[in-house]
Amino acid sequence: MEITDKEIQQEKIYLGITLDVIRQKISKLGQELYERSDRVQEFQKFVWDSKTDMDPTEMKNMILANDTEVMLMQNKSKYLQKLYRVQDSPYFGSLIFEDEKGPNKIYIGITHVEDEENDIYLVNDWRAPICSMFYDYEIGPAKYLSPMGEIEGKILNKRQYNIKDGQIIRMFDNNLNIDDDLLQEVLASESSDRMKNIVNTIQQEQNAVIRNVDDKNLIVQGIAGSGKTSVALHRIAFLLYKIDNLKSNNVLIFSPNQIFSEYISNVLPELGEENTMQTTFHDFLTTYTNEFKQVESFTNFIERYYKGSDANEQLIKYKQSDQIITDFNNYVEDLLNRIEFVDGLDNKDFSIDKDELNRMLKDRYSKMLLTERLDLIAEKISDIYCGGNGTKTRTIRANLNGIINIKIDFKEIYMNFYRSSFFKNSYGGDISDAEIESIGKSKTISYEDACVFTYLKSLLQGFDYRGSIRQVVIDEAQDYSKLQYIILKNIFKKANFTILGDVNQTINPYYKYDSLEVLKEVFQSGTNYLELKKTYRSSPEIIDYTNKILNLNHVSAIRRSNHKPVIFRNGVDVKDSLINDVKHLKEEYKSVAIITKTDEESEYLYDLLKDDIEDLALLNSSSVRFNKELVVIPSYVAKGLEFDSVIIYTDELDKYREKEKYLYYVACTRSQHQLIVYNQ
Repeated sequence: MEITDKEIQQEKIYLGITLDVIRQKISKLGQELYERSDRVQEFQKFVWDSKTDMDPTEMKNMILANDTEVMLMQNKSKYLQKLYRVQDSPYFGSLIFEDEKGPNKIYIGITHVEDEENDIYLVNDWRAPICSMFYDYEIGPAKYLSPMGEIEGKILNKRQYNIKDGQIIRMFDNNLNIDDDLLQEVLASESSDRMKNIVNTIQQEQNAVIRNVDDKNLIVQGIAGSGKTSVALHRIAFLLYKIDNLKSNNVLIFSPNQIFSEYISNVLPELGEENTMQTTFHDFLTTYTNEFKQVESFTNFIERYYKGSDANEQLIKYKQSDQIITDFNNYVEDLLNRIEFVDGLDNKDFSIDKDELNRMLKDRYSKMLLTERLDLIAEKISDIYCGGNGTKTRTIRANLNGIINIKIDFKEIYMNFYRSSFFKNSYGGDISDAEIESIGKSKTISYEDACVFTYLKSLLQGFDYRGSIRQVVIDEAQDYSKLQYIILKNIFKKANFTILGDVNQTINPYYKYDSLEVLKEVFQSGTNYLELKKTYRSSPEIIDYTNKILNLNHVSAIRRSNHKPVIFRNGVDVKDSLINDVKHLKEEYKSVAIITKTDEESEYLYDLLKDDIEDLALLNSSSVRFNKELVVIPSYVAKGLEFDSVIIYTDELDKYREKEKYLYYVACTRSQHQLIVYNQ
C-alpha cells in the first residue's frame, strides 16, 4: 500500500518536531556543560586553596561530590556528541506495535531523543528491547522482552526512512525481508575506506547474535560476507548499552592485523560509542615472552610457508597441533613430580633442612603453581626468621633456586621438552640438538614456538593479569588454535567471550577446524554455538565461483545478480593487461584491489605498475594506514576486508595449489561486484 499524502505530511511534521527538540537539547546541554565546567574548576581551586583548613572527612566528602559532578558532565558530554551525530538524521525506521494498551508508534534511531516537556520518547535507541521487533518480525504477531516481562502484541506497520540534512529523501513501508529495497540499495553502493555501521539493515540471524545476553560465551560460525565483523561491533555497542557499568575500556577486540583494526575503527563511533581496546595475538605473545627480544608475527609465520622457507613442516604442524597440549601437560606434571630440594638453607639467621623445604614444596603448597610455591616458601621463611624483610625475602627466593634439582629457567625447560620422551614418543622422531639450542639462542622466537612457550609458562607460573577486561571479542577465530584459546581463557578468567570465524577461510596451513563448535570444549558451560548462513557481500556470480573452490553448496546469496561473470586472464602480457583492467574497473568502481598470493608478488606488481597507475598503494603486514581505493595486497593481509572489485594475481609458475585452496577462497571472496582472475 502506498503512503498517502496525509501520512507524508504527518511524517514531515513529526520530523520537524524531532529536529527542533534535538537542536534545543544541543543548545541546552552545551550551555549546561559550559557552566558546569566553570563550577568544577572553581570547586577544584577552592579545595586546593582550603586543603590545610579541612579535616580528612570533610575533604573526602568534597572530593566525592566533585567526582560525581565530573561523571555527570562526562555522561552529558557523551550524549551531546550523539545528538550532534543524529541532528540531521535522527531515525531510520519506525513500527506501529499494538498490545493490550493499544497501538503505539515507535521511531528507531542511533540514540534516544526524549521530549521531557511532554514526557514522550520521540526516538528510541535501536538497542532498546522494544526495538528488537523491528529486526525480528514482519507484520503480524510479535513480542519483546521488557524489564517487566514478555510483552505480546502485533506489528501493524513497519516503515523505513532515508533522511539527509533534515529532509526525508525517501520512505517506504516494508517487512524488512532479506531482499528488501533498502538492503539491496546498501549492498549496491560502493564500499568505503572504513567499515560502515549496518544498524538500519540488521537481519534476523544477525540480531540473534547481537542481542544475546543469555549465554556467557558465544561461538559464531559465519560464511564469507555474512557480516561477522559488523555483528561483533554492533554486539559490543549493544552490550555497552545493556550491561550496567560496562565501559569501552572493559572490552578487548583481537584483530588479525593493524590494517583490519584501522578498517573497523569508524563503526563504534558511528553508533555513538567510544572505540574499545584492540590488540593482536602477536602483541599478547610479546607481553608474555620477555625472554626473547621479538616474537614473529602471525603474518610472517604464514609467509614462511607460502614462500617455501619452512625447513621442517612436520615439526611446525606438531607445534600447532592439539596433541602438543597433552604432551606438555604430561611433561610439566612429570617435572613437578620430580622436582625437589637437594639441600637445605643454612645461614646466620636460620637453618632449615631439605626435608622441611620439600614438605612445604610437596605438601603445604602443592596446590599452587611452581613459581607461586617457591615465592610462598620464601615469604614464609622470611616472616618467621627475618620479620618479613623484603630484601631478605628476595635473597631467600634466589637461594631456593640454587638448591632445587631442576633449573627454573623457562627457556631451558622449554628446550628440554624436545629432548624428552614425551616429545619423542608423540612426535615419532628426533630433532637435532643444534635445532633445539637455536630456539634458546635466537633473539626472535617463532610464532609457533611462542604459542607453546607461553603455554608452558602458564603451567608453571600462571598469568599475572590484573586488567579490567569483561568482554573479549575474537574475530577471524578460525586462525587461532585450540591452545591459543586455552591461553586466552586462562588470562581473562572473568571475561565473557564472543568468537566469530569461518572454517572455510582458514589461512593457517598447519591447523584446520572441521567446526568451530569444538571450542565449546574449551569454554564449557554457558557457551552457545550459532551460525550465520547468508552472505551479503558478493554477487551471485562470484559466489557461484567461490563455492566451486571448496565444493560448497550451502551459501545463500542476498545481493541481486549484476550479470557480470568472473573473468579469467591466461597467457596475456601481465603489465599491459593489468593496466587496462585497473583503468576500466576504476571507471566503474570506487575501490580496486590486486590481491596476490605472497608478499613478494605484491612488491613485484607494485614496482611493475606504480609508474603507470596513479595513486597505486602497496599494503603489507606492517602497514598501519589504510586507504583501499587502489591497492596491491597479499592474500593473507586482505582477510576480513572487502572491495568493490578484485583482481586475483598469481605467477604462472606459482599457482594456488590444492592445499592452498582456502587461501585462494579468502582472496576471491573479498570482491563485492567484479572478480578478475589471472593465471589460475
